Amino acid sequence: MNSPLSTGDQQGIASFAAVIVAAGKGLRAGQGVPKQFAMWRGKPLLRHSCEALCVMGAFPIIVAIPSGAEKIAASALSGLEGVRFVTGGATRQESVHLALEEIGPNEAEIVLIHDAARPVLPRNVVERLIEALQRNHGAIPVLQVIDSLVRADGETMASRAAREELRRVQTPQAFRFAEILAAHRAWTGELNAGDDAQVAQAAGMTIGLVQGDERMRKLTVEEDFMADIPSIRVGTGYDVHRLAEGEELWLGGVKIEHSRGLAGHSDADVAIHAAVDAILGAIGAADIGQHFPPSDPKWKGAKSDQFLAHAVQLAGEAGYRLGNVDITIICEAPKLAPHREAMRQRLAEIIGIEIAAVSVKATTTERLGFTGRGEGIAAQAVATLQRND
Repeated sequence: MNSPLSTGDQQGIASFAAVIVAAGKGLRAGQGVPKQFAMWRGKPLLRHSCEALCVMGAFPIIVAIPSGAEKIAASALSGLEGVRFVTGGATRQESVHLALEEIGPNEAEIVLIHDAARPVLPRNVVERLIEALQRNHGAIPVLQVIDSLVRADGETMASRAAREELRRVQTPQAFRFAEILAAHRAWTGELNAGDDAQVAQAAGMTIGLVQGDERMRKLTVEEDFMADIPSIRVGTGYDVHRLAEGEELWLGGVKIEHSRGLAGHSDADVAIHAAVDAILGAIGAADIGQHFPPSDPKWKGAKSDQFLAHAVQLAGEAGYRLGNVDITIICEAPKLAPHREAMRQRLAEIIGIEIAAVSVKATTTERLGFTGRGEGIAAQAVATLQRND
């Protein structure tokens, strides 16, 4: 095994293990799940720092999670190697202790302990932390206090506080593994420690300070997650189905009388299918075939209404509502003008928006191509999503 401060990987960072504290149960992120599993910049919050640690060579990575969260945690970190889960305790300190106990005595000489709520983890901060262990038992990233500080006496100012003596503490915090584990085992304080540096200091360990990074801010409430979501997102969709004898013709959620209908695994409503792909595309959620595969027999003959409702629900979970949808149906026959308002009304009902936000148009290809020959019908759609706040 590499010594604590030797080069453990070709990138130049010493070998180390990591603990990520992700055992909280709070729902303040506003997405209906504990914030460590809430989406942020297209990924579960927890995955960001875990990916960064994987790239930097951390092994193993022990993630403390809430009881019963094994499935959502495994989904959030799928594909990442060296990750193991442990059920956390009632407090952050207990969760860290339980995670440290899961690391074998020969698996690591250095361990970084990190909060899942801090998704951005710059490599140079990790390098500074590990380098500082040459002179200290532990090391923590800190930032200077810029604002003036006062001590409060209820609702009034009591006295000035010297900001020159204070620092803002961040994670990850770095320690020699055997020493921080022993410190947690020996902790006798009646109150919970604010972080692992306090546990280490109580055990007589010296803690070095290194320069932190403003990007390693802690995300806590719903506004923290919304700030990095674009206010507007746009997606496009396209679908085509063959016209066939003996099939019903459904367009825009409306059954239209015609000599032939669209053939497909579901009801083959090309207008809705295009709209579904436009919404899914706007939130980066693959396409309709991924969510409702034609190979699955349960979708045989299914109404496309449920596909559209599902896409709208996913958009809501991602923090968006539908602003408007614009659908163009391409065919020679039947004439769609008499059905346009009925389609707009039905689409608005499924989506849950005003009819004014739904546009349905029809055009031909001047008898050119498969639509011009009457072999099939195509549709294209554009969806605009607006951030929920």
